[in-house]
Amino acid sequence: MSQVILGVDPGSRHTGFGVIQGERDNLLHLDSGRILAGSRPSLENRLRQIYDSLTALIRQHQPQALALEEIFLASNVRSAFVLGQVQGVVLLAAAQSSLPVFQYSATTVKKAVVGYGQATKAQVQLMIEHLLGLKITNEHAADALAVGICHLFHSKWPR
Repeated sequence: MSQVILGVDPGSRHTGFGVIQGERDNLLHLDSGRILAGSRPSLENRLRQIYDSLTALIRQHQPQALALEEIFLASNVRSAFVLGQVQGVVLLAAAQSSLPVFQYSATTVKKAVVGYGQATKAQVQLMIEHLLGLKITNEHAADALAVGICHLFHSKWPR
């Protein structure tokens, strides 16, 4: 059975996304990139841009699930609140599309993709490139693809 997953790496300036399809033992890359909200527009306009872009991606690709990396670290309290607001917008876009959401810690994502929970971002990106057979130039897209692949692996072999 084929399954399309939308992976999201939330960020207020750069929100990464990756759309993958898993069919039997094959992984297919459908789309990836980043939603560039920038730092100049007001927070509410950045949040709207993220929401609008995600809802367009959901309409375009019709995923069966949205996989989201949990927020675990922020440089300060204000950054943590802003990331929480971005995550809320992602959850709203998924809920309005009746899309189930699955959240994974960074350690879980790294362990699923690389086999080692303390892998570096570079190691994760190299493994994503190997698994999908393509070159990824954006770290936010790589993180989003990683969380999507993590969900695909976890849904294939539930614990």
